[in-house]
Formats: sequence, C-alpha cells, structure tokens
Amino acid sequence: MGICCSCISCNSAAGPDPATAPATDPATVPAATPAPDPDPATVPAATPAPELALDPFPDPDIVPTSPGNLTEGDVSSMANNVSGNSWFSIATTNVTTWMSQAKGTIRGKFVPEEVEFSAFQDKIVSELRVFTFKELKEATFNFRSDMLLGKGGFGSVYKGLLYQKLPIEGIRKLRIAVKKLDSNSKQGLRQWQTEVGFLARVSHPNIVKLLGYCQAEGDKELLIVYEFMEKGSLNYHLFGKRSDRILPWETRVKIATGMAQALSYLHTMERPVIFRDFKTSNILLNESYIPKLSDFGLAKWGPNDGSQCVPGNVLGTRGYVGPEYKTGGTLYVKSDVYSFGVVLVEMLTGLRAIDKNRSPEKQNLREWTLPILSDRTKLRHIMDPRLRGKYATKQAPEVAMLALRCLNPVPMFRPSMKEVADTLEGLNLHTSHQNEDI
Repeated sequence: MGICCSCISCNSAAGPDPATAPATDPATVPAATPAPDPDPATVPAATPAPELALDPFPDPDIVPTSPGNLTEGDVSSMANNVSGNSWFSIATTNVTTWMSQAKGTIRGKFVPEEVEFSAFQDKIVSELRVFTFKELKEATFNFRSDMLLGKGGFGSVYKGLLYQKLPIEGIRKLRIAVKKLDSNSKQGLRQWQTEVGFLARVSHPNIVKLLGYCQAEGDKELLIVYEFMEKGSLNYHLFGKRSDRILPWETRVKIATGMAQALSYLHTMERPVIFRDFKTSNILLNESYIPKLSDFGLAKWGPNDGSQCVPGNVLGTRGYVGPEYKTGGTLYVKSDVYSFGVVLVEMLTGLRAIDKNRSPEKQNLREWTLPILSDRTKLRHIMDPRLRGKYATKQAPEVAMLALRCLNPVPMFRPSMKEVADTLEGLNLHTSHQNEDI
C-alpha cells in the first residue's frame, strides 16, 4: 500500500551550520498577545456545515509565555491553558532544526528529498474529513491572535472549537488544533501534502490523530486539523520552573513507555518509518497525560530492500541526531533510538539536550552525562532536583542504563524500539505492583 511521509510541523527549511549557529531556546519565542474575550453579541453566527459547525468560543485560553520563563501571572491552570511552545514545534522546528550535507555543514545548494508518493491519489486520504476554509476561519475566530498556539517559518497553529452533531448524543463540542501553512512557500505545500498523506495512514494510541484537512483557492489556503492536546508538550512540563508542571517519576516512565511504543509501531510497519526528529517538543500530552507523538515533518521511509539504512540530506535538531547521520548522512531506523536515548536523559535530569547557558563541558547533555549514567552513586547527583528524591531508586539506574544503550555510537549495537518499549513496560508493571503493596 502506497503511503506518503507527513508531519505535524513545517520544519524543513535549510538552517544554519550546527557547528557555528547558536541553539535557539524556544523560551525566547514570544507568545501571542491575548485579545479581549469576544462579545457574543458581535460574533457573527456560523453557518452550519453538513456535519460540523462553529460553536462560539466564549473563553479563549490564554497563551502562556515561553516554558522557561513562566511567572505566577502567566498561567493559572494547566487544565485550561496550553503553552505557546507546546505547539511551536508543530508550527515549525525551523529555528532549532538544522539541515546539512554529509559533513554536517551546508555545502552548495540544498537538494530537497524526493516526495516518494502523491498524497492525494490514495483512497485512504480521500476518505478524510475535508473542512471548508470558512469552517476553520470561524472556528478560530478568523485566526485571531489570542487563538494562536505557535508560529514558525512555514505556518502557524491555532486553537479552535467546533461542535459535532451526533445521532444519539446530540451536539458535542470538539476542541481542535488548526495548522495554517504559508501559501507562498513551496516547502509549505510539500509539507502539507506529506503530513496529510502520512498521518492518514498511521493509527496508534500514542500518535496524534489527524481529523482532516482543507485545501482552498487552489493551493492558496492549506490547513490541517488535529485533535487538541490539553496539557501541551513534554518540553513545556519538563523544563519549566513552576511546581504545577513537575512531572512525577511514574508519569515520566509512562510517557517514555508510550513514546517507545509509538516509535516501535512506526519501525515495524510493512515498510519502516524513520521519525527523524524525536524530541520533547514533539511529544504532546492529553488531559490524562497520555503522550502522543507529533510533528512528522522530517519523517522518512526506511529501507524496503532488506538493507539497514537509507541515504539523504541530514535533517534534525541539534543534540538529538546520531553520529552516523550527522557526520555521514546515513539514516538508520535505529537513528530514532539514539534520539530516544537523549530524551530519556532529559527526563532523568530535567535538563535540555543543548544549553549554552551551562558551563562549556556541560552544554551537550549527552557528552556530559555519558560517563555518569552507568554509575549509580553519581547518577543521583544529576537526577532532576525538582523530583526531590521522590523516584524509584532501583528504576532510575535501569532507565539510565537503557538510555546508555540507546546512545551507543554504533547503530547496530543499539536496542530496537520494541526492546526499549518492553523494558519500560516492565518498569511500569513493577511500579504498579509496588503501589498495590503500599
């Protein structure tokens, strides 16, 4: 069955040389300025669509400031608010994503990777919900600034609200996330096709759900509609300073398990899918903190001829890219495993993969912590201090050793994502039994 790579972001514009370009901290991305709540008397009534129609959004959520600099007045309740950065990566990872040729630097003209399949010649895609531009315009209050969740180089993501007419239940409110791509960008069109084509063909409880799309006025209006993830991104929770965003140890293990299962699903499809940009900002959480993988903008088909790797332009985010890909331009399914290992270390320490505010020897988290992960005594000194020692002292070293295996510089010596998922699932079961004993 033919399928097409796709993404939940707009993030494959050529970026700077990773060796010289400063890492952009998402905390510096300005949040949208909230507009006054709409006056119901002045909001134009929506024209009902055959199945979905607009319901007024009387209380738009506040878009918080960047995750690293939240103050007490920024967000009062995570239950009703989502970080602008939570969806910033969905709009684009253009700022922190770099792309290069074999040596990790841009040499000459960047050659776009081939679009392997047409996104709109497949029955599966044709069966998706096709929204009208008017529906999505009304759902987002004409893409009003206070509905903005994130903005990037190739598009913006907005919060929206529709109501769905159900045969028995009646009318159900449906929160959505709407990505509006830059119609003037050829890359925006390509990524829109890629994303719709890809997400239409994958289905897993730990992958964000595609609800539909919109293509209006030729290719001038390109939009994608997703399920709304109430708790924002793992990045928002993990690197923030507010106490209401501290993730307990058990929640971290469950999030890691869900993400391992999502990657395992992609890697074991009839033709493997390499996600290629696994990081905390691409992990979204619903109201129950169930994680879902998002942003397939850099996803690529793996080999289908029995080989283990595929060539291609080097794309990814600094700090997460495996050495075999960064320096040689060779992409393996297990390149995702390396990125997963980096995220595991971030979840253990509460520190970013790359942070130039740290001392030089500690700026690269992987390089700094590599000798420590296998030492149980030293490990406790780098554990996230916000956990305040409230973590399973026997589990943490196991997770650290798993991360160490994932970070092996040689792809063939890394575990498969199924092995990783099975290991983490075992830790989850052990935690459940411990809680029952208590």
